[in-house]
Amino acid sequence: MAAAAAATFGIRSVPSNIWLHKFGARTAAASIRSRSFTTLASLSPVEDTEDIQLNVIPKENARESVSSTSNNNNYKSNKSYYPKRGQTLELVCESLAFKGKGVCKVADSGFVLMCDRALPGERFIGRVTRKKDNYAEVKKLKTITPHSDYVEAPCEYASHCGGCKTQSLSYEAQLKAKEQQVCDLVVHVGKFSDQEPEFAGVMKPIVPCDIQFHYRNKMEFSFGPKGWVPAEQLQEKSTDECVYALGLHAPGFFDKVLNVNKCLLQSDSANEVLATVQECWRDPELGLSPWNVHSHTGFLKHLMLRSGRNIETGLPELMVNFVTSSDNPECLRPLVEKIATIPEVVSIVNNVNTSIGNTSVGEKEYTLYGKSTITEILRGLTFQISANSFFQTNTRQADVLYKLIEDCAFLKGDGSEIVLDLFCGTGTIGLTLAKRVKHVYGFEVVAQAVSDIRQNATLNFINNATFIEGDLNKIDSTFASNLPKPDIVITDPNRPGMHIKLIKFLLRLRASRIIYVSCNPATCARDLNYLCYGVPEQNIEGRYRLSSLQPVDMFPHTPHIECVCSLELR
Repeated sequence: MAAAAAATFGIRSVPSNIWLHKFGARTAAASIRSRSFTTLASLSPVEDTEDIQLNVIPKENARESVSSTSNNNNYKSNKSYYPKRGQTLELVCESLAFKGKGVCKVADSGFVLMCDRALPGERFIGRVTRKKDNYAEVKKLKTITPHSDYVEAPCEYASHCGGCKTQSLSYEAQLKAKEQQVCDLVVHVGKFSDQEPEFAGVMKPIVPCDIQFHYRNKMEFSFGPKGWVPAEQLQEKSTDECVYALGLHAPGFFDKVLNVNKCLLQSDSANEVLATVQECWRDPELGLSPWNVHSHTGFLKHLMLRSGRNIETGLPELMVNFVTSSDNPECLRPLVEKIATIPEVVSIVNNVNTSIGNTSVGEKEYTLYGKSTITEILRGLTFQISANSFFQTNTRQADVLYKLIEDCAFLKGDGSEIVLDLFCGTGTIGLTLAKRVKHVYGFEVVAQAVSDIRQNATLNFINNATFIEGDLNKIDSTFASNLPKPDIVITDPNRPGMHIKLIKFLLRLRASRIIYVSCNPATCARDLNYLCYGVPEQNIEGRYRLSSLQPVDMFPHTPHIECVCSLELR
């Protein structure tokens, strides 16, 4: 690890888009190489949006540009091509874009089309559903030839559920695609040059997940007044099967619920709970009705299942959380009595959320059976988890992730370092480091999370950690002025990444090391660019070198990627 730390990377490729550095831009572009650039993403500093922009030929210059490059191997056609909405095309998926959409091109034109659930090497028929200025979206209608890394998806809902989009892609191919996506984003958005020898030492191979199924410790299912059925299955399903649903939202729809009886991402005991609820909640005698998001009527909103471990026996523990629209826990009594017979269930709670929104956090909470919390063990520490606590949803891989973070910290071993933990959530990262450093200062915007951190610190006899409630998107010049200067900064922002105010603060702070943990490699690449190279248009000077970037697969069969980045002060 020491050898890896010695290699730093400060070579920058020449920016082709100067506007990339303007924080007012809502999107950023990514060039498409001849082998098909695979990483397209939104890059707003304060919000994550589905908008995507590509650096392909603008409409007004398309014919001229294609003609002038006709001798270039990247373009074989001498005319422009722009498919119409509703047009049916035969396409081949070339690669996966960020968020898991397939990147396809119209033959001999270079025009890009994005298709959900299309996988590399797959030849299919697609219909154009949406047009942008420089790309289009298509819906896959029929597969002609499956992709080269095809495997049989073990889940019956894989083709329609919004969760596991790549189950039919071999796990090795999933890892390769994710690693390439991160690499491309670092080059095209972060503007780091992959032509320099140092790049290979900076960009680490992705860390796989040892368990590809049953890895999630939290699943949230929704109740709905009518089950959503894919069009091709409508004739196979009876009318009764389409009424009242408990499951997962159909991709892209907040009001359509795909009925699910078993999910392969959660534990067997969680699936037993789900099956038990499915068997009886529709019984007319119980008088339970699902929430209707349009009429704002109904009682049952969500079923949340959380898994943990008993700290004494190591055996699994389950929490069942019913989210309801009104305050009437007695209505749930028949369900509670059935679920309580499952040995792993140690907690059943009811969160009451009277708002019309879709959130599962309630204004009131009742404990209907057993304990109000469950426990989990991570990096040797015990964490209490309530119904609404934030906790890494893949406990086993979180242990791997946090070990990587500890390695990147390069702690001296004398307990002398000060650590600043930004976006600390429930403090899992900071608390795992606390016993090896002088003090940890953490900031988190969610009040309940801060309360949970303090309880978990006490539970683990940690008294050298201070956690502060505060919005890191709204800091001013006095932020952290009353704290000692940190030796190490750990920042773990949510998907939009870090606000420009926070980036300016970090550049002024000049901590010796920054460890950037990201769940969105697109905004991560943008922020790495700012920290290393600055923003000349705003007279912001970069002060760091990127010494390592480690992708981690936290969630197999999904497009999500985690990254651990180590930056050293120049």
